[in-house]
Amino acid sequence: MGELALRCYGKVASRGPRCILVGNAAIWALSQIPGPDALGQLAMLRVKVKFIPAQKAIEKALNATAAREGLPRAEIEELGVPTYGLTEVGLRREELGDTVVELTATGGDVSLRFFKKAVAAEDALGARKKNGKQRRRESAADGVAAKGKEIKSVPASVKKNFAEDLKELKAAAKDLASMLSAQRDRIDSMFLDSRSWPLPAWRERYLDHPVVGVIARRVIWTVTSRGTGKSVLYHNGHLVDHRGHPHEPASDGEVRLWHPVEAPQEEVLSWRRFVEENRIRQPFKQAHREVYLLTDAERRTNTYSNRFAAHIVRQHQFHALCGQRNWRNRLRLFVDGEFPPPTKHLPQYGMRAEFWVQEAGEETLDSGAFVYLATDQVRFYRADAAQITSNPQGGGFSMTSATPDQEPIALEQVPPLVLSEVLRDCDLFVGVSSVGNNPAWNDGGPGEFRDYWQTYSFGDLSATAQTRRDLLSRLVPRLKIADRCSLSDRFLIVRGNIRTYKIHLGSGNILMEPNDQYLCIVPSSSGSVGGTKAAGAPGVFLPFEGDRTLSIILSKAFLLAADDAITDTTITRQIAR
Repeated sequence: MGELALRCYGKVASRGPRCILVGNAAIWALSQIPGPDALGQLAMLRVKVKFIPAQKAIEKALNATAAREGLPRAEIEELGVPTYGLTEVGLRREELGDTVVELTATGGDVSLRFFKKAVAAEDALGARKKNGKQRRRESAADGVAAKGKEIKSVPASVKKNFAEDLKELKAAAKDLASMLSAQRDRIDSMFLDSRSWPLPAWRERYLDHPVVGVIARRVIWTVTSRGTGKSVLYHNGHLVDHRGHPHEPASDGEVRLWHPVEAPQEEVLSWRRFVEENRIRQPFKQAHREVYLLTDAERRTNTYSNRFAAHIVRQHQFHALCGQRNWRNRLRLFVDGEFPPPTKHLPQYGMRAEFWVQEAGEETLDSGAFVYLATDQVRFYRADAAQITSNPQGGGFSMTSATPDQEPIALEQVPPLVLSEVLRDCDLFVGVSSVGNNPAWNDGGPGEFRDYWQTYSFGDLSATAQTRRDLLSRLVPRLKIADRCSLSDRFLIVRGNIRTYKIHLGSGNILMEPNDQYLCIVPSSSGSVGGTKAAGAPGVFLPFEGDRTLSIILSKAFLLAADDAITDTTITRQIAR
């Protein structure tokens, strides 16, 4: 039913959500089903569904469930995560005849593995005499038989004698992968929630939960006891600090998410080294998370930031990213008279953030939506302040009322963590949806934006790109192509056998020496470049998930280091030109 709701709210091009009425019915039905399974599906839908009316229906269903179960609303999504039969963090083991099946979740990967059951010599004869359809199915906690040699494919005996069990295991693996993705996004969004947990509750709901623990054990937490805080990470069976020293928190400790903006620089750098050296791939950027501190220019402007102004972005990609990061945004159509800016509500702080944008150029789709937007200021307002709106065709921004309590909040009054997270979202919006990231733009993009494309593609690095450069300074020496790579202030320089290449660390676009000729290489939708995928290349380890541009940069580096082996004629023609 959860899958049905997710599909119903999925958007069809030029039509919108596939079937709102059926999606609403599925949400209502889930809200009427007692127990953690239905609640877990509602929690998953709350993270994955971005359609605003559906979000309201899901919130109503969760509130009703919380009231029925007599639980605080803030805890209902934590307590409703199903285990899918896992008896340990990331592991479910079942015995199907003479086969041991393991359902494992490691990092973001969920897999089913099959092993021949190890049988003691004295039991071998008796085991052979057993009826092939006889089944002894026990959980790992009850003592599933020891596993022997791994079997590469599903054994024929399992397909024949345990078809229903196999089907259930495959369904559980699929649901588990979806739930892990939802839990990752939920925890990543909690930096602005000001949530904390007593140590026992945190261990039960996060660290030791069979599903959530897959995420939580790769995340850094702060444990506070008697006024003293300590950042910790689960490693090799116990909690350790940023130096790798074991730390056992006091029983009265309070736990919350660790954020680098609240930590000394030495501690942040130490955590980065620790996760890199121990090959811990965090589910999202945390140790390497970008920090955005107030600048002198922002102190002078006082109530707004121009840090991400004057960029040209693709509207539909920008709109999708807003939904992923829980910003409210409305597509801009040429027939509309006014537009509210993209807004992120911050109820815990009694304020909202706004990222002002305007339509750029006159190009529209058949639906009437503008293709491009131009970015402007980032501002903060009280939660109850009147809504800002903008007029089409460069009409500027205006407020429906202008009393003193409706004025924007001075940036110095915004908590540093809130400022950093909001600006990080804006950096993400620009970094992903900017037309400067399109490697093919130089050949066919509108002339009015070509100067911007050139400036963005090879200009100064954003905070995200600077973090990327910092990581590459430690990662490159460990690559198989290290002797062919070097870093400059803005580029990863790769020496091929034919030419030398400069890969921009912000856009991923490439210039070829000696004359800075542009090289157009368009990645596939999977992120691979010429068949090379950085995340799967031997010796390449990335300490966090989610930076597609970094993966593409590494893919291009591996490809160009052996440029004389490239067979794609669209690339070789440019290199030989």
